[in-house]
Amino acid sequence: MTVAVVVGGGIGGLAAAIALHRSGWRVTVLERAGEFGEIGAGLALWPNAMRALAALGLAERVRAIAGVETVGGVRDRAGRWLSRTDNADVARRHGWPLLMVHRAELVRLLVAALPAELLRAGSEVRAVRPDGDGVVVEHRGGSVRADLVVAADGVRSRMRRQGWPEAQAPRYAGCTAWRMVTEPLGGRGAEGALFWGRGERIGFAALPGGRFYCFAAARVPEGGGEDPYSGLMRRFGGWPDPVPEMLAAVPEDAVLRHDVYETPPPASYVRGRVALLGDAAHAMEPTLGQGAGTALEDAVTIAACLRGEPDVDAALARYDRVRRPRTQAIARRTARLGAAGLVAWPPGAWLRDLAARLVPPGVLLRSMDSVLSWTPPEVEERGRSDLGPGGGAGTGA
Repeated sequence: MTVAVVVGGGIGGLAAAIALHRSGWRVTVLERAGEFGEIGAGLALWPNAMRALAALGLAERVRAIAGVETVGGVRDRAGRWLSRTDNADVARRHGWPLLMVHRAELVRLLVAALPAELLRAGSEVRAVRPDGDGVVVEHRGGSVRADLVVAADGVRSRMRRQGWPEAQAPRYAGCTAWRMVTEPLGGRGAEGALFWGRGERIGFAALPGGRFYCFAAARVPEGGGEDPYSGLMRRFGGWPDPVPEMLAAVPEDAVLRHDVYETPPPASYVRGRVALLGDAAHAMEPTLGQGAGTALEDAVTIAACLRGEPDVDAALARYDRVRRPRTQAIARRTARLGAAGLVAWPPGAWLRDLAARLVPPGVLLRSMDSVLSWTPPEVEERGRSDLGPGGGAGTGA
């Protein structure tokens, strides 16, 4: 039986482990932390992400813990709508609605989908070295020989630094982000929104149970030491309703603040028997809500490539050919949109807002088709007849 080691127990790593395990590989997941879990806030699952989860047999379980984002849009600093989107159009065009889920709950679901004996917490990887046709992975608890290593260890990937020494380090994207989840807000509708200011933005989206996922960003110097809650309230506490109400429902110790980094694109996502996946390969700004989605796509695709090609090296070459152009294009698009949402120059912000008012919502949705219409490789080969919310392969901050 072929053996795979997945380095990193986040969303992408766990999804890759599930996909490979379902394909008959013997899998071990090595996680540096002492337990498998997430402290993050919310995340968006667009139709492409849901198709990947469907390929893992998990779409309906995820839908059961997610909230449906019904209406969204962009408002200006005064609270006036610039554009509004009926997210039912997303479901009509792509088979799944836009869903919002708490990151920790998604990770718990992914962990539960794997046999416990495959998961090794507290197993920081120290080195990976070639060994004949395979790879030896040395970690805190010992070593293991594998036919494949999936490096899903995040934006500051140790596997990437070791295997791609020429690759550039992650670079600061020019903004800091705040993420948080409110306490339940009884009675408020589930209408989300993103507010654009000058060099700042803040938005929110509904989660199950009356909670809201709130996200904000601002152009500030890298590495600021301000208290997350105090900095958030100072910048956004006076914004138009319902922003103050949302922030008032956030516990002071529940605000996560982090600088945003991008991964400069490497020449290949594969070197030998090591493959980069998720943020280790293509960390991007959260503007389009595609970080988790593209990692889930990676996971499903690498397993599909290995099922369709008995030669591991040829399968990994196909994975790189398929994933690198798509994910790097999405990362570039995300960076452009993120820059637009954080324009600080007053004339530039005015022109941005004017353009948002003039573009019809249908045009905006159609512009996302290339991102949202992704299907797993095996679905492409069979055709699209089995897509849909109930089908096995169906279907920001």
